[in-house]
Amino acid sequence: MSWSEFILVGLAAIAGGAVNALAGGGTLITFPMLTAVGIPAVAANITNTVALCPGYLGATFAQMNDLRGQKRRVLLLLPVGVLGGIAGGILLLNTGERTFRALVPFLILLASGLLAIQDPLRGWLIRRTGGHTGTAKIHEAWAILPVIPAAIYGGYFGAGLSVIVLAVLGLILDDTMTRLNALKQAMAFSINIATAIFFLFSGQIVWPVVGIMAVGSLVGGTLGGRLAGRIPPGALRKIVVIIGIIVSLIYFIKN
Repeated sequence: MSWSEFILVGLAAIAGGAVNALAGGGTLITFPMLTAVGIPAVAANITNTVALCPGYLGATFAQMNDLRGQKRRVLLLLPVGVLGGIAGGILLLNTGERTFRALVPFLILLASGLLAIQDPLRGWLIRRTGGHTGTAKIHEAWAILPVIPAAIYGGYFGAGLSVIVLAVLGLILDDTMTRLNALKQAMAFSINIATAIFFLFSGQIVWPVVGIMAVGSLVGGTLGGRLAGRIPPGALRKIVVIIGIIVSLIYFIKN
């Protein structure tokens, strides 16, 4: 890699860290950049997962105030995220390079579509449990069920992880977008850090890139986390959905 490519990767990490904090989907910026500079897809995904850990950490601390009063949710869901992330990492290491590249656009499109239909799905779930939209609440323990596949997905492929986690949390938990976004950030961090620790023994991490991206994602995540509550929920969803669709189309064309 040339110095210009290292600079591009660092800038992508700053942008990705901020996007992760604001809406999720920052890996939709960093992962394509890593493959664009010539890193194989599986190694790029593993390197990206390890490198973005500081960004998730910075964004989580920046939104700590919005996590207050959610201790029960954190204790309930974070262990599920850790185990699911490790399971996804195991699955990735047993997937071939060609197969993984073929799956990338479908996974990104899935994440974008799930967020786009979040509100109708949530209403359907409330009606299924016999409640009424806007008044009934689903027991928070049910959030474990959609979090499991979301965590496995996060360990397998980081792009859109925060998008999916935010969507599945919104399906079950009745709360403001700001508080759900803070919980999403903590969940994404637990999934990411567990998977990253597992990947330390994979032998596929590009360490020079990790160093640059770690600093960039920390800066971007911290800045983005401080702005997280200032974006209207509707705009938050639209930004992520548009990013996901565009990136998925690019990968479809490349494949």
